[in-house]
Amino acid sequence: MGKKVRVGLVYGGKSGEHEVSLQTALAVTKAFDYDKYEVQPFYITKQGQWHTASPLLNAPDQVGELQLAEAQQSIAGGGALVPVFQGLTDGGAEGEHQAIDVMFPLLHGTYGEDGTVQGLLEMANIPYVGAGVLASAVGMDKIMMKKVFAEEGLPQCIYRHFNRTQWRKDQAYFIMEIEVTLGYPCFVKPANLGSSVGISRAKNREELIAAIEFAFRYDRKVIVEELVEAREIEVAVLGNDEPRASVPGEIVTSGEFYDYKSKYTDGKSEMHIPANLPAELAQQVQELAIRAFLSIDGSGLSRVDFFLRKSDNRLLINEVNTMPGFTPYSMYPLLWKESGLPYRELLDTLIDLALARHAEKQGIEYSGNDTGE
Repeated sequence: MGKKVRVGLVYGGKSGEHEVSLQTALAVTKAFDYDKYEVQPFYITKQGQWHTASPLLNAPDQVGELQLAEAQQSIAGGGALVPVFQGLTDGGAEGEHQAIDVMFPLLHGTYGEDGTVQGLLEMANIPYVGAGVLASAVGMDKIMMKKVFAEEGLPQCIYRHFNRTQWRKDQAYFIMEIEVTLGYPCFVKPANLGSSVGISRAKNREELIAAIEFAFRYDRKVIVEELVEAREIEVAVLGNDEPRASVPGEIVTSGEFYDYKSKYTDGKSEMHIPANLPAELAQQVQELAIRAFLSIDGSGLSRVDFFLRKSDNRLLINEVNTMPGFTPYSMYPLLWKESGLPYRELLDTLIDLALARHAEKQGIEYSGNDTGE
């Protein structure tokens, strides 16, 4: 048997989705083939502190075991980030702080899914799973994402957006604009967050103001969207420059909308995989998902979410999630399982894609020497 691939697993994070990340990390560690991989945990606390522990040679039984890294943070006094940057300091030589072969960020939300950690890994020249800096940032910011989708010509619902300063200055104007263009009910969301954290449904002006103030707790920018009576269709995308799409799935939520509780805690929302769609419509949603993935310069993986409007059976893109969850309730791995790619093989593919993208980037010249020599 050859040398094991050393995977740095990053989870937790300074985010409202910290607990979701822990659940994702637990599910992923249970799925790894430990005959092929050695897993080095990197636990980030809610305060943003990095901790690490001895490599995982077997899957942990519960989330608490992954958080033990906080109590076992030192590796010969070197600190948690030393193994990350060892490849820069000694060329990846074997030793006490052996270099990581590939990083696997399992961070949801801010300070992890938004391009910040991806930028850190780019500077360290370390391969990593998932979207790059640009795609992560655009995929995280719902406002910028929608602007990119509009440029690509992808159909989407009507929305309005503003930042905290604009809202404080022109609250009456934005309320009027929302009421005229969107009407009630409408959805209010933080621009930069996922897992349905901070999202509210507003049925009148009083609820709208309260929802906006609530959303500002999680971000400095807020987006307000029209209510679309629709089925919720999701597609998993996998690949780099030539991605492929899974079979579509459908979410039937247990609540008024697919909120945090419906996704992660009550287990009552239903997933229909594959979704009950005519073949032509299923193909259309797959094609739109790939277009959306490429429009943000995606790589590795993404889950692309759509509304299938009931009034005219028209597809509207909702968002691209560049680091979808891998919890027991998560759609992404289930979609690939139905498409013929089991969980363990999915992880292998993601790591292969990360290494392939990194290898390609090593051929890029940054010296500015245009003499051809």
